[in-house]
Amino acid sequence: MDAASPASPSASSPPPPSPTAGASAVSPMTTISRHYFGGDSSEDDHDFYIDIIENMQEDYGMFVWPCSIVLAEYVWQQRLRFANNTVIELGAGTSLPGLVAAKVGANVILTDNAEGVEVLKNMRQICNLNKVNCNILGLTWGQWDAPIFDLHPQIVLGADVFYDTTDFDNLFATVTFLLQNSPGSVFITTYHNRSGHHLIEFLMAKWGLKCSKLLDGFSIMPPCKAASLQGNIQLVEITLDNQKSKS
Repeated sequence: MDAASPASPSASSPPPPSPTAGASAVSPMTTISRHYFGGDSSEDDHDFYIDIIENMQEDYGMFVWPCSIVLAEYVWQQRLRFANNTVIELGAGTSLPGLVAAKVGANVILTDNAEGVEVLKNMRQICNLNKVNCNILGLTWGQWDAPIFDLHPQIVLGADVFYDTTDFDNLFATVTFLLQNSPGSVFITTYHNRSGHHLIEFLMAKWGLKCSKLLDGFSIMPPCKAASLQGNIQLVEITLDNQKSKS
């Protein structure tokens, strides 16, 4: 992996959520933001949109982060790859990438920390709002509860899941298990370089994983979306390193 030098890892200072055009207030701290896909990705020219219920008073899982917008756009651009495949989103929060995957024909399972009751509830409300049928599952990284053994995804998604370095090993343990459980599968994630790029590289090697694709997140964004985003966002595809698996 070859990217710009990372900022120092920080679990307490994620980037501010990206302002979204067309956000409408529901309550003093709750809004519904609208995200367009296809065409010019604008209100006047799009194929579909996703409405997201955001609550700025709650924790990180209750609003849309820039990494989620980038990953969702990638899903849209790669839609033929996602159609008719099983997709799991880890740490889904407001679930924008997973919802786009569902819209383009994937069988989607949205997951977040099993203890995040409000986040999981919000995910269900967002699915209902957008009339998409996704399975919702409480899944805590590094814990081997029964449901995880039944998961066989072709694609695993994770937007901005690298924000707390103390969670990285548990995340990679979960990702590795899912990839091993589904031969040929891939983990696609977007992250800010604040997360500690070299630590991510180290842990990929530790868990027998490798980078199969690395992109500058802004290189895939329509100008109207890129203009509202900040930071150095990387998109990486990660697979099992079969050579290391055999050794």
